[in-house]
Amino acid sequence: MAKLPVLSGAQVIQLLSHLGFIKAAQKGSHVKLRGIRNGKKRIVIVPFHKELAPGTLTSILRQADLSIEELINKK
Repeated sequence: MAKLPVLSGAQVIQLLSHLGFIKAAQKGSHVKLRGIRNGKKRIVIVPFHKELAPGTLTSILRQADLSIEELINKK
């Protein structure tokens, strides 16, 4: 398993947008994205912070049904 990169909320939102996710709403510093991955609807909440904690990034990947390798390849 690859090591998690250090990313900002804006970078994660941009990467997810390239994968077909669209911004659905924003409340404060949290952005809600909607998309379809592997035939299932996905809703992902991304904090719009300068740097995301590793656990937060792992949770975002799980919500979006992405692997670390897919994230790194899209980066």
